[in-house]
Amino acid sequence: MKRISWKTIASAGVIAVACVYLLPTLNPDWWPRKRINLGLDLQGGMHLVLEVDAQKAVESTMERVLQELRERLWKEGIRRISTEQVKGDILVVRIEAPQQIPEFEKLLDEEFKELRILERRSEGDALLVRLDLPDEEKENIRKLAVSQALETIRNRIDQFGVSEPDIRRQGERRILVQLPGIKDTQRAKDLIGKTALLEFRLLDETHSVEEALKGSVPPGAEILYQVQTDPKTQRTFRTPYLVKKRSLLTGAYLTEARVEIDSQYNEPYVSISFDKKGARIFERITEENVKKRLAIVLDQNVYSAPVIQEKISGGQARITGNFTLEEARDLAIVLRAGALPAPVDIIEERTVGPSLGTDSIRKGMLSMAIGGLIVVLFMVVYYKVSGLIANLALTVNIILIAAGLAGFQATLTLPGIAGIILTIGMAVDANVLIFERIREELGLGKTARASVEAGYERASLTILDANVTTLIAALVLFQFGTGPVKGFAVTLSLGVCSSLFTALILTRVVFDYLLINRKVKRISI
Repeated sequence: MKRISWKTIASAGVIAVACVYLLPTLNPDWWPRKRINLGLDLQGGMHLVLEVDAQKAVESTMERVLQELRERLWKEGIRRISTEQVKGDILVVRIEAPQQIPEFEKLLDEEFKELRILERRSEGDALLVRLDLPDEEKENIRKLAVSQALETIRNRIDQFGVSEPDIRRQGERRILVQLPGIKDTQRAKDLIGKTALLEFRLLDETHSVEEALKGSVPPGAEILYQVQTDPKTQRTFRTPYLVKKRSLLTGAYLTEARVEIDSQYNEPYVSISFDKKGARIFERITEENVKKRLAIVLDQNVYSAPVIQEKISGGQARITGNFTLEEARDLAIVLRAGALPAPVDIIEERTVGPSLGTDSIRKGMLSMAIGGLIVVLFMVVYYKVSGLIANLALTVNIILIAAGLAGFQATLTLPGIAGIILTIGMAVDANVLIFERIREELGLGKTARASVEAGYERASLTILDANVTTLIAALVLFQFGTGPVKGFAVTLSLGVCSSLFTALILTRVVFDYLLINRKVKRISI
């Protein structure tokens, strides 16, 4: 019984695994795995560049600090004091009673050490203090806002179900989003750009909405609207509400948001659940404000303003608003993924149609076929039967690259096709080095078997050196390159690895079979 070498077993195993990974791309019904993902330039889709308004994150931070400061002043009994936020990120505090100045300064030193005193001056008996955050802290907030926005957008798109999206930071304040295969572009933009800041606020029922609409808005309140569309007439109605600015609870405490159907009206709504702390806050809010109206506000829009009938425990609430099922699902997605820390603006938008992608695929495959055919003919004419062996290895090489793309769920792009075409030349180049060494050994009068062994032994180091250095360059391109460059680097890396395997192992297995098993005495080279 003839012994089977490890190279034969390895070759058969690698080819078998490659075929398994490649089957879904050829026919999805044969094997339930994912197919090769096509990039934006091949299957069409949407390209967006977003800019994060990071300054808004600083202003929101200062707004929270102002709210905390007011609560602490009230708790400490410091009454004759006014506070306001000016120029977005500056707090102005005016203390009317001189005897309360030491109490305020003590509170500032103990509870608000992060604040920087910009100005401190006396105006009669009153003291005026201007506060803000240090420049380093502001910059940290801006950087964190961009990072958080990136993760939030990624979570939303993952739940939206886009295959192989490309989401990454571009510069200091921008985010690049590529969504291959997306068809409903407007829905995707709405999902990505929605800030999704969920707040629970009380309505100001002591003042008139009509007077506020005329310009007499009381301090600590603002006019917000509930926008509803009649499904029959498609008319939009805007209902004004006078809502207190103070937020009693935010979506930061959310643990779950899901779509449910109202059994009475058969309409979808979003059911939300809070964590333990959020549940306690919600229970306290409902207990202290029975018979008052609580507005559910999302991105400065009132979705509903129900009357609190009794204390609500358990941390459960619902958001209604005459949603369609699709609108309710999108709202649940953005609530689960979390609110954006700052608004994002779409500054660049491009849509690639599928016809352009089909044309790119056709031309890319045509160029690969022409280049491959020329290489195949050259090898057969110049190296005869050995050239056929090299062509067999080249075919397997392309199969391995395609299987690698499917196995690693990498995305095939137009530059990636260019990488495959380059790999075809590199794979043949390795065979050329081996064949030329074999020719030299045959010219010295050695036997066919000895010539093959010497040819592989002496050419292997050169082939390894050339391919490893190329692989290093490809990995650097992948690490630091952008989308198209990364696509090229992926296929180049896979091509280098597969060409090493086919040139040094697969072709050697074929030569050993012919020389040892078939007892061939002469090599056609």
